[in-house]
Amino acid sequence: MSEDISRLPPQIQQRLLRLQQLQQTLQGVMAQKQQLELQLTEVEQATSELKKMTETAVIYKSIGALLVKAKKTKVTKELTERKELLKMRVDVLGKQEERLRTQVKDLQEKLQRDLRPVSAPS
Repeated sequence: MSEDISRLPPQIQQRLLRLQQLQQTLQGVMAQKQQLELQLTEVEQATSELKKMTETAVIYKSIGALLVKAKKTKVTKELTERKELLKMRVDVLGKQEERLRTQVKDLQEKLQRDLRPVSAPS
């Protein structure tokens, strides 16, 4: 396979390499976005549970390996801020994902056009 690639013109080889790089970057962005979406879901669930509790309920929050007693208002505020930050990061990654998808699609189309004459029977 690598012998076949080495016989291609340098411009096409560069496009193939660029396509592989874009695809890897896209996979990384998608994985990051998925992780953040999971964190966002956890924050939303925690916020939902907090709403069900009274103001005097005893609440503990996790700080590393410790559980520390905390006030409901403070924890609610921290979760709300974290939720906003996570949403913003998910939006940014979503836009980046769309841009990368477009670049991958465009490059695939260029490569298909470039390779048609090479793969056509003579």
